[in-house]
Amino acid sequence: MGLISNGSTIFDNGSMGSGFGGSMVFIKKLTASSSATLSFVDGTDGVVLDDTYKEYVFMFNNVHASAGGVSVYLQFQGSTNSGSSYGVNITSTYFDAIHGEDGAGGALSYQTAFDLAQSTSFQSIATLLGGDPDNGTCGTLHLFNPSSTTFVKHFTCTMNHPAASDESKNSYIGGYFNTTSAIDAIQFKLSTNNLQTGDICLYGIA
Repeated sequence: MGLISNGSTIFDNGSMGSGFGGSMVFIKKLTASSSATLSFVDGTDGVVLDDTYKEYVFMFNNVHASAGGVSVYLQFQGSTNSGSSYGVNITSTYFDAIHGEDGAGGALSYQTAFDLAQSTSFQSIATLLGGDPDNGTCGTLHLFNPSSTTFVKHFTCTMNHPAASDESKNSYIGGYFNTTSAIDAIQFKLSTNNLQTGDICLYGIA
């Protein structure tokens, strides 16, 4: 079957069945206000993070640190006990591209300092955050099939923000929670300082 037949498309007549693509369903927005952490816990305050969806997306909109610096990182971890503790084993990889406001320093590099190897540490997803009033971190984190009790839980993440050294920093992270227990909560925080402002929204992919 072609994509176009007699002036109509298979998108128009419904031939693209379930599984080819899905709609994004808004679940919950958390807004930072000098917050130490922001946590999405299944079954709490309208949060859904179970087998309702096989893919979840977290969207970051201008998340701003109370103070920036070379040691300020945006991070996340998962929980298998409804947020009582966060420290699931993670294996991941991290690379980024940078370019200075002055046109200098363009580079693409693998960041071994921020990957994890069977670690219960929080995974960094945006590093060296700028603290200027106009600096904000934006991006997306995809979490796949977190309720599975058969498979590990994969994630991919793309972030962009102004770095503390006045650079555009685009980061790419991928990995998995190495557990067959269901992940039922995700927590976000900074390595140091608070999440001053900004939104994190959770969506399910139907």
